[in-house]
Amino acid sequence: MVAKIILVLFYLFFPMLILYLCRKFPMVNKLGSVVIAYGIGLIIGNIEILPEGSRAIQDTLTTITIPLAIPLLLFSANIRAWFMMAGKTLLSMLGALIAVIVVVATGYLFFRGAGMKELWKISGMLVGLYSGGTPNLASLKLMLNVNPDVYIITHTYDLLLGSIYLLFLITLGRKVFGKFLKPFPFGTSQSPLTVNQLDGKDPYQGILKRRTVIPLLKAFGISLLIFGVGGGLSLLVPESSQMVVVILAITTLGILMSLVPYVNRIEKTFELGMYLILIFSLVVASMANLREFSGAAPGLFMYITYVVFGGLILHLLFSRFVKIDADTMMVTSAALICSPPFVPVIAGAIRNREVIVSGLTVGILGYAIGNYLGYFIAILIKQL
Repeated sequence: MVAKIILVLFYLFFPMLILYLCRKFPMVNKLGSVVIAYGIGLIIGNIEILPEGSRAIQDTLTTITIPLAIPLLLFSANIRAWFMMAGKTLLSMLGALIAVIVVVATGYLFFRGAGMKELWKISGMLVGLYSGGTPNLASLKLMLNVNPDVYIITHTYDLLLGSIYLLFLITLGRKVFGKFLKPFPFGTSQSPLTVNQLDGKDPYQGILKRRTVIPLLKAFGISLLIFGVGGGLSLLVPESSQMVVVILAITTLGILMSLVPYVNRIEKTFELGMYLILIFSLVVASMANLREFSGAAPGLFMYITYVVFGGLILHLLFSRFVKIDADTMMVTSAALICSPPFVPVIAGAIRNREVIVSGLTVGILGYAIGNYLGYFIAILIKQL
């Protein structure tokens, strides 16, 4: 019993140490908190130190962390910004989403004979991941009941290819895309939105202060209530569909609650949601068996490579056809493929702060739609 309590405490609080190390050491921060959580999880899960009965603890934590995280991630969303998004940015996002769906579906047809198990589930996760981000990947793992080993290897390859992709955008992206797309029309941005928390400060700084903690606890309570409502609704459907109903219900309710001004203004809700994602990452990585990786690895790596870079080429062709500028195309692609936190990185690399707000808006909207899109595309692909 003592060992199990220690394990729970480790899962809940070790991410704090990870965040501290990221803040303290720039080299650690470059790796990223999620990567570190996965690495530590894989180590403790494969050196046989976990106590007997730990699987029940792991299953419980993976089941509750994502449903609690989703509303928190969405509470701070600016719905009005979605509808006020500049036409070219919205068009670029639409082109990127279409490109991802096309390459995921065609890639499924190409690689389904390669012996990979449950490839249709992987396809759904990839759509959610590249229209949203890690939270959507984790949500779809639960919705589609994906094996932890398959989930980890999928995300591991995504992290590797995503790093290569990000490096390309930062170093050669503007030069390459500039040969095919028109330049950005500087000075024409009319967005009424403002850019916050993009000054390089630690996003978790001040999260434990009294003025922040009390409202944040209220937000967590609202998230618990939403989870309860989603759980209640799931009882109305067959057991095989219950997790799908839970995730889609709490996503919808999280978006609706973001329209409530008091909830929308609570600080650090996104950061708290991402902390829960870190817990999930640590737990699910400790459930994976590295010995199982070799079977699906080669074909899966080729599939994800095809999705990432094939989608990029399609997005580029679409952008040229509808006359989207290079900077907008790049920041939209970065927001969806690499996730919103990398938008300021790309904006800095191309020396264009005017695209930051639209890029972040694309990324947050991607978080909101990723669960719906990933699940329904997975179901459609399964019928192919």
